[in-house]
Amino acid sequence: MLDLLLKDARVVDGTGQTWFRASIGVERDQVTVIRGDASSIQASRIIDASRYVVCPGFIDMHSHSELMMLADPRHEAKVRQGVTTELLGLDGLSYAPTSPAKLEQLLTYLAAVNGTPPPGVRWGTVKEFLDLFDNRVACNVAYMVPHAAIRVEAMGWEDRLPTQPEVDRMRELAVQGMRDGAFGFTTGLTYPPGAYSDTNELVSVCDAIKDLGGIYMTHARYTLGDGLLDPFREAVAIGRRASVPVHISHYHNPVDGMGQQMIDLVDEGRNEGIDVTFDQYPYAAASTVLHSLLPYWVHAGGPSALLQRLQDRNIREQIGDSVNPMWGLSLDHYIFSHVGSDKNKEWEGRSLTDLAKAQSKTMVDTICDFLIEENLEVAFVARTGNPDNIRTIAQHPAQMVGSDGILTGEMPNPRTYGTFPYVLGQFVREEGLLRMEDAIRKMTSMPAQRLGLKDRGILRDGMKADLVAFDPDRVEAKATFEDPKQYPEGIDYVVVNGKLVVDNGVHTGALPGRALRSQ
Repeated sequence: MLDLLLKDARVVDGTGQTWFRASIGVERDQVTVIRGDASSIQASRIIDASRYVVCPGFIDMHSHSELMMLADPRHEAKVRQGVTTELLGLDGLSYAPTSPAKLEQLLTYLAAVNGTPPPGVRWGTVKEFLDLFDNRVACNVAYMVPHAAIRVEAMGWEDRLPTQPEVDRMRELAVQGMRDGAFGFTTGLTYPPGAYSDTNELVSVCDAIKDLGGIYMTHARYTLGDGLLDPFREAVAIGRRASVPVHISHYHNPVDGMGQQMIDLVDEGRNEGIDVTFDQYPYAAASTVLHSLLPYWVHAGGPSALLQRLQDRNIREQIGDSVNPMWGLSLDHYIFSHVGSDKNKEWEGRSLTDLAKAQSKTMVDTICDFLIEENLEVAFVARTGNPDNIRTIAQHPAQMVGSDGILTGEMPNPRTYGTFPYVLGQFVREEGLLRMEDAIRKMTSMPAQRLGLKDRGILRDGMKADLVAFDPDRVEAKATFEDPKQYPEGIDYVVVNGKLVVDNGVHTGALPGRALRSQ
């Protein structure tokens, strides 16, 4: 007898091929595709799936859920979207491998984007970190070795290039992380300490992981060269020099007309034989930490040194107008999404300009004082995206879906709660921008292939039972910039490792997620 039968579904198998009618059986943690009459098949639970699309569970190629998921393992913001696997350690901004003292520094520095772990929960190695998730969270996780962790461990927060012994130490730590189960190496090259690196450093680390099947994922160096295409050319060059696959995170640019040029750049790399892919979310807004607006040199020495510098009037004068964003955009559109303390929660949902005016301060003083008061734990959403570029880039065959979801605060970017249903409801059904089968491929088999997950991402007999059942006529993202913490409609059933986590639109409380390991 089967544990679960999704009967007479419209099956989209994740490969991009057209849908077909079948039933999907689940026994333990594996699936069986059943064609023809399923009326005589017995199962502990039978769901009439005749009005549903049933497909593999979605793999979020870009998230910042690691610590928030440990604190709230039901993880409804993602599993209610159909996400059954989250990739962690992105933008080079995570926490393993590391040592105890360096871990505490990283926890302070990254709290605004990643949250904080449950009381008393600490780790050192990638293995120890991944062990915290096994059968303790609602969805699966996969992990990338973050540049910040290994650079800080090897050489602290120094604003300089590494010595050869320090490079060797980073390579050693990256290999250790891979052997503990990581899938590759990530960078965030507009965030210190990653911003202090050069291309040679990154090539060397990538070279260390290539024989273990590692991939290179990057939040590109947006300050490089023309600030438009040169940042991504560096990413492609690293793939060329290190002979590793390259995956560009949240591939986008808000400047009109850049969409076609960006996909042309990817095509040039691929035509040269470089394995370049990328992910993207569908909302026209960025989201990150407030201290990212400060010049890189202010961060040197780590969070304690940063906070001390911010108190210095001479330092503030040197910072000056450099806090203003790129491309001539205005801080009126930079909205606080998360503020750490209760006393300042009222500013969530209001702009940096609002705060400066209310306090009758210059912008640099406003930012510095707020960061000191909140011990750096402030994040914002920037309404700076370009919908036309997003749609141009989304249609490229090397594109995958990644939410870049940040779970901190009461006013997060709606991408956190809405990315996957937005693609299915808006891009597929309402705009016809993508075929449903192609959109699902970008969420399932493509990420699985990129990571080397051999038993997920496609519906085939014997594959792991990570499944989504959604109504193609009702699926819709409800999250908005004004009311972002809204669950979607139309995604009624989600199965993770054979267990129903969402049942008729309600979270069951099941925590069957596993830490997936590359080695």
